[in-house]
Amino acid sequence: MDKHALTRRAFLAAATTTALATATNCVNAARVVPRKISPNEKLNIAGVGIGGMGRGNIDACAVSENIVALCDVDSGYAGGTFKAYPQARRHTDYRKMFDAEGGKIDAVVIATPDHTHAVIAMEAVRRGKHVYCQKPLTHSIAEARALTLAAREAGVQTQMGNQGHSSDAIRRCWEWVRGGVIGPVREVHAWSDRPVGGDPWSDFPIMARPEETPPVPDTLDWDLWLGPAAARPYHPIYHPMSWRGFVDFGTGPLGDMGCHILDPAFWALDLACPESVQATTTHYEPKVSRETYPRACVVRYKFPARGDMPPLTLTWYDGRLKPPVPDGLPADYDFGGNGALFIGDKGFIRHGSHGAGGVHLLPEDFAKDAPQPPETLPRIPQTDGAHERDWLRACKTGEPASSSFEYGGPLTEMVLLGVAAIRRPDRRLEWDGPNMQITNDRLAQKLVDPPYREGWSL
Repeated sequence: MDKHALTRRAFLAAATTTALATATNCVNAARVVPRKISPNEKLNIAGVGIGGMGRGNIDACAVSENIVALCDVDSGYAGGTFKAYPQARRHTDYRKMFDAEGGKIDAVVIATPDHTHAVIAMEAVRRGKHVYCQKPLTHSIAEARALTLAAREAGVQTQMGNQGHSSDAIRRCWEWVRGGVIGPVREVHAWSDRPVGGDPWSDFPIMARPEETPPVPDTLDWDLWLGPAAARPYHPIYHPMSWRGFVDFGTGPLGDMGCHILDPAFWALDLACPESVQATTTHYEPKVSRETYPRACVVRYKFPARGDMPPLTLTWYDGRLKPPVPDGLPADYDFGGNGALFIGDKGFIRHGSHGAGGVHLLPEDFAKDAPQPPETLPRIPQTDGAHERDWLRACKTGEPASSSFEYGGPLTEMVLLGVAAIRRPDRRLEWDGPNMQITNDRLAQKLVDPPYREGWSL
């Protein structure tokens, strides 16, 4: 198969032998079949990582389902959620939770730091549990590929937590692009104000490894928090808020926001497999770049022609960097803090963060007379917790959720390829997607499938 003519479906079908073997072995280790659940029955749900985003995900599920078990390595940070669900059995180690709960749970919500997503989700899949996992789906490309294939093999229903993918806005964006409203698209620009967004959740540290070794809080199991990451002393800069900025634990601004902001382009423009990616960054001190992501960077993906779509360049900016203002827009056009701009031969599509929020056509005179294609994509009911509810529906009906791992896995892979480029800047990385190979850079290839510390495996 020509790697330059891959759709997402063909891309996964051409997955590497290694990834497929990993997925098959993980599932065959147990051969647990998911319990059939009628639409009128309540799911029994467990949560792992419940002190931050996990609380919101659990609350959304609790509207209609049973929350029967909760697990977190920090009983202090997760204390509010434990108290809110006194009937749920409490756990610290997800592995012991699965052993203890067994057939008492049907589905699992995972909202831990990025570096532990894959091991927890794979264990859930191995045991035949439906999985909702926060974005990005995994910390590495190889994990994303293996988890996507394992979920398929196991027949479980999945959802990645890029909630904007359940919105009406992203479907309208898709219909505009596929309906030819702005003509062929050859450029997309996307940007984020992170890692200097100004809020606690959007400011990431740019620093060398801390030298201080304060005591571990009594409420925290630090070894479990580290999971498969290399051992290091505890420091409060990592947990609970700033881990996203550290390369061993998070995926930086691109990993954090790319699964939201790049989602519309990935879907509408069928961006399964870039042929190359390169980044330039503000990093200049090795002791800092080894530990954290840069204050700002630009990442350029190149995609080949896809069916009748022309070759495309996708450029990502973060750290408050912005794209150049294209001809056809006012010279002082305000891009805002987070968003993307599709540049078509006839006009532009502009949207904000989280699944094409605020999507609109530009310029204004073009938008007034632009043809409006019919709504061809099914809509998801727009209620609070729509994304979680879509997954709950999938668990009961067997019809996949909007951002199942079949979709969220390849989206994560594309995003994480850009993260690899950030960590190996100022060079073009050539990508063979089906074989998960950066073909021209040995050190960058190591980032595709980094090793776990001893005692951990997928």
